[in-house]
Amino acid sequence: MKNQIKILQIFLFTLIFSNVFAQQNNDPVLLNVAGENITKSEFLRVYQKNNAKDQAIDKKALDEYLELYINFKLKVKEAEELGLDTNSIFKSELNGYRATLAQPYLVDKDVTEDLIKEAYSRMLFDVRASHILIRLDKNAIPSDTLATFNKIMALRKRILSGEAFEKIAAEASEDPSAKDVAATSERPAYKGNGGDLGYFTSFDMIYPFENAAFNTKVGEVSMPIRSEYGYHLIKVTDKKKAMGRVQIAHLLISVPQNASEIDIKEAKIKAYDIMAKLKNGEKFDTLVKQHSDDKGSANKGGVLPEFGVNRMIPEFIVAISKLNNPGDYSEPILSRYGWHIIKLVDRKEIKSLDELKNEIKQKVAKDERANKSKESFLAKVKVEYNFTENLQTVKDFYKVVTDSVFTNSWKASEAKMLTAKMFSIGTKNFTQTDFAAFLAAIRNENPAKENLEMYVNRNYKDYVERCIMQYADNKLEEKYPDFKSLMKEYHDGILLFDLTDKNVWTKAIKDTVGLKDFYQKNTINYMWGERLDATMFTFKESKIKEADARKFVEKILNKQWGNNADKINEQIKKLSKDSAAVTYIHDKYSKGDNKMIDQIKWQEGIAETIKDVNNFVIVLVNKKLIPEQKTLTEAKGIVTADYQNYLEKEWLLMLRKKYSFSVNKEVYNSIK
Repeated sequence: MKNQIKILQIFLFTLIFSNVFAQQNNDPVLLNVAGENITKSEFLRVYQKNNAKDQAIDKKALDEYLELYINFKLKVKEAEELGLDTNSIFKSELNGYRATLAQPYLVDKDVTEDLIKEAYSRMLFDVRASHILIRLDKNAIPSDTLATFNKIMALRKRILSGEAFEKIAAEASEDPSAKDVAATSERPAYKGNGGDLGYFTSFDMIYPFENAAFNTKVGEVSMPIRSEYGYHLIKVTDKKKAMGRVQIAHLLISVPQNASEIDIKEAKIKAYDIMAKLKNGEKFDTLVKQHSDDKGSANKGGVLPEFGVNRMIPEFIVAISKLNNPGDYSEPILSRYGWHIIKLVDRKEIKSLDELKNEIKQKVAKDERANKSKESFLAKVKVEYNFTENLQTVKDFYKVVTDSVFTNSWKASEAKMLTAKMFSIGTKNFTQTDFAAFLAAIRNENPAKENLEMYVNRNYKDYVERCIMQYADNKLEEKYPDFKSLMKEYHDGILLFDLTDKNVWTKAIKDTVGLKDFYQKNTINYMWGERLDATMFTFKESKIKEADARKFVEKILNKQWGNNADKINEQIKKLSKDSAAVTYIHDKYSKGDNKMIDQIKWQEGIAETIKDVNNFVIVLVNKKLIPEQKTLTEAKGIVTADYQNYLEKEWLLMLRKKYSFSVNKEVYNSIK
């Protein structure tokens, strides 16, 4: 028996050693920096991420990168030794990045891709629909839900029996826009829309409503659709190719809300008279300014801001769909505002899926439809990590949760006798004690009471989803090596930035004594080359003759006023009444500073005239300057940059003395 155990131990040891040896052979250690092993694959992954993957590895470039990588690792080690990775600000920043980076891993990508394609396919069409709404609280009890469902089903039955949809909408819909509104002292009468919502496309409506509208045939009435607002009946009245985004101009002959048939007819006659003038060659803009009752757009030729299909009355959308090219205009059409003549200014068709994919993806993530991806992901996680639950433990809370939860005064201690396991995911168990703490922490902003059993069930479902999501989140580094590597990069990058800023960048700016000392020790590096002390005069050719200009500059030269602004300005006034006819700049110039200076001969005196568009330029060279020392102020930018490089080199020398590091030459030489 002992021999069997010994053989088993030897077998296990051999198996473990073989695995380790295989791993070492497959991915040997290339570097050890301050006790941390870096494998060949890890180094190459970072190298190739920062260099072109398709190119052969250049030995010189690899050597240079190796040194940079060692320096990088030494700096990170120093930051960790200083405890910067335990700093609350660092942790908060890293967690913020992690939350963003984790999002793509916590959804069902296949479902998300399907949702993107579905949304785009719907964007290619515009749907016009009417609806009837019977309101219902999203947390309503089953009996209220059933009563509301039966009520709206009765309305649907009446419609299918032949009653007009718009009549029943005006009578029974709890969407206020469906009904006529009588005039008051504060507002005029308003004619209801009979449930007509006009045209819309993908993302314009809440997702359940959009789904029903796009899946109902034109002329048909949907089954009741539940949304957060209640139950809807939807009648689709039109579906056509997407309008896209358009800009139009319109001419309006207004008709009051309470207008008689005679008023409407007279406005129509006027609109058609204008239409006749338009066809006879009169300009649309002129007719708009003369006749349009839309004063807000009349002065702009009737032009309205660009809009999409859901931002305009349906009569406009119908008319626009018949206009093919910019400049086309419609026959007069009637809306609740009056008679319009519409001119197409511009149309932007729907872009391709590739062009819109990122935009649609962002919209999907913020939209209710994202729940489909989330639900699919949760279902997969439950299977993957063997989720189990005991729903009887939820019912135990029906006896201890009271109406005090709605006033935020319920305490977890009221469930102190409940300690059983409620569910488990992977290796983690969640108990009734945990759920009680979760319930007690909920802040209900709406004090309205609801059915307590439904309240417990709803929040239990929310709690389970949160816990599963958190569990999956915690497993990301273990499950996805690329995510683990990415988080490591962010971790090290933030540390490196913070410490380098402290030791190099900010220090070089704030350490004025050190900067001055560095400058004084390296003054030879901060010299001016040959320069010209010159005054450059620019003359407007239309105002000043060249001969007069040169005489003017000669006087400045003879009087040696080349850098005397007062004297120069005094002479300019004598030369021209137009103060803008002559401008000048006095400065010291190096080669490459100014294209005019580079064109002239570098000798004292007056240079040749240079033509420059509608001007001409004459340069007065006051003095040719020999090379001289730059002051610290003059060289501040480059001195600061050099001082930062110096500080970093000194810091790296210190780190290379402080921490050990080594390279496995055999492994390094195997990189090709």
